[in-house]
Formats: sequence, C-alpha cells, structure tokens
Amino acid sequence: MTTNAPRAVFVTRETDYERLIARHATRDQARFFLETRGQRIEEAERRHAEFADALRAARAATPGDWRQALARRSDLDRFLFGPEDVIVAVGQDGLVANVAKYLDGQPVLGVNPSPDLYDGVLTRAPLGRLARLLPACAAGAAAVERRTMVEATLDSGERLFALNEIFMGHRSHQSARYRIEAGGAAENQSSSGLIVASGTGATGWARSIAEATGARIALGPTEGAVAFYVREPFPSVATGATLRAGRIEAGDALAVASRMNDGGVVFADGIEQDFLAFDWGRTIHVTASSRTLNLVVG
Repeated sequence: MTTNAPRAVFVTRETDYERLIARHATRDQARFFLETRGQRIEEAERRHAEFADALRAARAATPGDWRQALARRSDLDRFLFGPEDVIVAVGQDGLVANVAKYLDGQPVLGVNPSPDLYDGVLTRAPLGRLARLLPACAAGAAAVERRTMVEATLDSGERLFALNEIFMGHRSHQSARYRIEAGGAAENQSSSGLIVASGTGATGWARSIAEATGARIALGPTEGAVAFYVREPFPSVATGATLRAGRIEAGDALAVASRMNDGGVVFADGIEQDFLAFDWGRTIHVTASSRTLNLVVG
C-alpha cells in the first residue's frame, strides 16, 4: 500500500493554436497562412484561451497537499502512472480513451473545456465540482462507471489495451492479409484491416463501419463483451468475406494470424506510434479485458 500523497495527473493535448505556432513559428506567420485560405486566427486563439482557463481552474481545484503532474497526449506511452494517481483529462472525449490504455484502475475525471464544441460523453466532470470530486476519488468514495476495455495479446506475450478499439492491419494503404477465427468459424481474408471495439467504441469508428455495412451489433459500454468489424473484406479464390462482424462474449476471444510479410501492425485507440509488429506467422487473441476504465461520473 502506497504512503505517497495523492497526485493529480492532468492529461492534455496541443490545441489548434499551439499546432499552428509550432508549424509556422510566429503568430503573424500563422495568421497570414490562415488568411490566404479565408480563415482567421482569432477563433483558434479563443479556443486556446478557453482551454487554458479550464486547465488553470482544474489545477487550482487540486487540494494543496497533493502533488501535480502534466502529461501531454504525445508523451503518454512514456509517462509513468502511479497507483495513487487521480487522472484529470482536460479536452475532448478522445483524450479519455487515449489515456485509458495506460492505466490500471486509477479513477479518471474528464473535463470538457468547450461544451459547444465537444460532445462530452466521457468528459462529464463539472469544473465547479472538482474540489470535492478529487478528494472523493482518492478516498475511493466517488461514483464510477466501469467501462469495458478491449485487450489484445500477441503470441509473444506483448499486450495492448484499448477503451474504444484495437486495430489490426497494414500500416499503409496496402491490403492486410490474415486468417481470422471467431465462434468456431475460420476464414482467410484480405481487407483494409479489422477492429475489435468495446461498447464505448461502438459509437465511434465501429459505428461508421456498421452503418456502411449494415452490421449493427448492440453493445453497452459496461457490458462484458466486445465486437469485431472487418473493413472491406475482398472475396477471391484464396480469401473470403463471410466473417464480417460479430460479438465476442466474455471469456471468448477472436484469433487473428498474420499473413503479411511486413508492415503488419496492431495499435489501440488511434495512437499509431505505440504499436505492436504484426508480421507473418504472428497470432493475436483479442477479448474483453478484466481491466476497466474507472470513469468518475459524480
């Protein structure tokens, strides 16, 4: 059991304004670039100030005897989270998904800095309640929603976790070749890759695939099951397109064996730089994880 004081870890990503300055070096050059395209920099500045105000208020709500840390989205695969941490993600819903895969039971508070811009499905913690919610999280007294996550395990023992989805395919636009096994059936396939999504992810990338293919699978965010969706499977003399989508119940797994000589990858929740190599002969099993996102809801 740790004796360290709790630590509030504030997770953020660069704002559009910060990315503009990083690309163009100065505000004036960024302004000129936007104006040549009929846009104005003032909107990006306003959103940046809105975010900065929200982050400042969130940090000010932290108890005085707590430690604090700031983690950028681009640094999450190198950041060391501790068991006593309380995570505060300030930004859009995707930021909660980005950090979830690196946690192991720590409570997560999502703060939406721009309610008129982001849906706030996962960022529901009001700024005005953080001063009470943070101590409640540390004491284990905050109400949490335990959202199911996806877990992928390679035959080497390497693992990835995802809140929304695990992607398996080729790192470029080439076709991904593999053998898929699900529910007692198996098939060689060539496709644009496949994903395994949780109930949380069912409203994102999986939803767009489902709407395009008609393969709708009902899945709740706390339900102990996940679903797989194949992107554009191509039928040929050597490959099939029968296993397009399906549920993976708790305790079951989807097995995928790579038939790609090189370029095969597995990554989680859109963080492509943190991937597992998935080249010829490697097999991965994907299932609903026993690890959950502990999303603080009030």
